Amino acid sequence: MKITKIRLGILSVPLRVPFKTALRTVNSVEDIVVALHTDTGAVGYGEAPPTGVITGDTTGAILGALQDHIGKSILGQEVDAFEDILQTVQRCVQKNSSAKAAVDMALWDLYGQLYGVPAYKLMGGARKTITTDITISVNAPEEMARDAQDAIRRGYTCLKVKVGADPALDVARLSAVRAAVPPDTCLRIDANQAWQPKQAVRILNQLQEKGLAIELVEQPVKAHDLEGLKYVTERSYVPVLADESVFSPEDAVAIMANHAADYINIKLMKCGGLYNALKIAAAAEIYGVECMIGCMLEAKISVNAAVELACAKKIITKIDLDGPVLCREDPVLGGAVFAEKDITVSDAPGLGIRGVEPSHIRWLEDCTIA
Repeated sequence: MKITKIRLGILSVPLRVPFKTALRTVNSVEDIVVALHTDTGAVGYGEAPPTGVITGDTTGAILGALQDHIGKSILGQEVDAFEDILQTVQRCVQKNSSAKAAVDMALWDLYGQLYGVPAYKLMGGARKTITTDITISVNAPEEMARDAQDAIRRGYTCLKVKVGADPALDVARLSAVRAAVPPDTCLRIDANQAWQPKQAVRILNQLQEKGLAIELVEQPVKAHDLEGLKYVTERSYVPVLADESVFSPEDAVAIMANHAADYINIKLMKCGGLYNALKIAAAAEIYGVECMIGCMLEAKISVNAAVELACAKKIITKIDLDGPVLCREDPVLGGAVFAEKDITVSDAPGLGIRGVEPSHIRWLEDCTIA
């Protein structure tokens, strides 16, 4: 199976409601889709969201990396030389983790099709179903409470609540959400780097002292501030999950070795795809550190790849793959089935993606690599 052509397109899907964090506000998913065509007729699909505020990857940067570097380096390559081609993707250009992730997952898709095996079974095959949380965007306390109640009505039992846009309001936000949902509802919070270390400890301990029963806090301090992250981990009543601090297996190992966080968040767009995500999971198994699998507000192609990984590895115990259910509709054909909080992986070969509804994608013919 040889790669003969690479097509790039723009996938557009509106969100149910605006997605708001301490870093950005998003109204629709506008992602780059990669389609790797082969001489056998098989097509492998990948996806990359432009998340410049987190990864530095803009739409133009992703397209440039794919056209000028990654695409050219794999065109004409045999998919069966799998390890070599995955390494080529990682080495042919620096940074550009989202573009690498899109091609990486498309290659896993093709490799699974080549041998007739689902990707999750190639990577471990631990389970077929997982349960995700759903994100509550940062807003006024009363609006967040209403959004939380709506999520409960839809069947969710775990909420990831965005905070940090106004630290003075964060305690009121969490108090409102906790009061609006059943007592056994799991509450996770995500500060998206918004707090200073001492401020984070003060807020987090205040939340627990109020009996709000927060399961974990995601990235309370700046990504580069590993000392601050460790400071919070050592002093907070709330366990700490490292997210934006983890862009590579090396980052993950440094955090785990120094006990700078209690959990590690694996995101394909930050680490460059499944190849490096598997390395992070393997390191986490050695250190005995549980992982979350997360997404960057993506549509189903790339989130589906994360589902495959989550279903492959038991060390991934926490699931934050709500991107597709935050969308107003799902134009992606095939792949995992998202029934609100319950996600079932596909048993089709590779990633199981069959394409995208034509009304939601614009193929960029001037970006075709052949």
